[in-house]
Amino acid sequence: MTRCEFAHDDGAYVLGALAPADRAAYERHLGGCAACREAVAEIAVLPGLLGRLDPTTLEEFLPPPPEISRVPDLIAVARERRRRERTRHRRRYAVTALVAAAFALVLGFGGASALRPPATPTPTTQAVRMVAMAPVAAKTPAVHAEIGLRGTKWGTEVTMHCGYDATADYGKAYTFRLLARGPDDATEQIASWLAAPGDDVNLHGATRFTDAELVRFELLRSDGTMVLSYDVR
Repeated sequence: MTRCEFAHDDGAYVLGALAPADRAAYERHLGGCAACREAVAEIAVLPGLLGRLDPTTLEEFLPPPPEISRVPDLIAVARERRRRERTRHRRRYAVTALVAAAFALVLGFGGASALRPPATPTPTTQAVRMVAMAPVAAKTPAVHAEIGLRGTKWGTEVTMHCGYDATADYGKAYTFRLLARGPDDATEQIASWLAAPGDDVNLHGATRFTDAELVRFELLRSDGTMVLSYDVR
């Protein structure tokens, strides 16, 4: 089976670490590679989630410095563990920063309750109400999306479902971006992903804008064309 030469570029693409020429080549490749599109969609929310990380709080999750005499053994164990993870998941991320960030997110969101007992009971999470985004122009690609918001003390959690209908009129894959617009026309990118006709994407992200600050959400193509929008107020 021939291995895709772009198989390890999804992380660098999402984080914006590719050179302009490499990024253009990768986007052309995505139009005809479903596996790479799926890989990009799986990690498209990381830019928004990484923005929520507080570097000062990560030290409590890190193990104490190893003894000097154990360094060679620890390096060998780490290499073996990474090799097994690459075999099990059939994909490795190309950017070391992305691997470290994803590991930190797993600790922060998957193991926080086990590592730090809650001071007070937390209320049961309520289902997020989804609202349809409105098309900006009469003639737009067959893209539809719903968005749900949940306010927090640090900003707003964003849930989105986006579908690109398969039609005879549109057969091209596009890179899409979800932007949050706040006070004084300030903007923040929530996520980016590549979708072709027939694709269906579910995203979870966050923005620093609170309920009182949010003005609008915009779904744009990579060329800046706005496709859908949702006015918060």
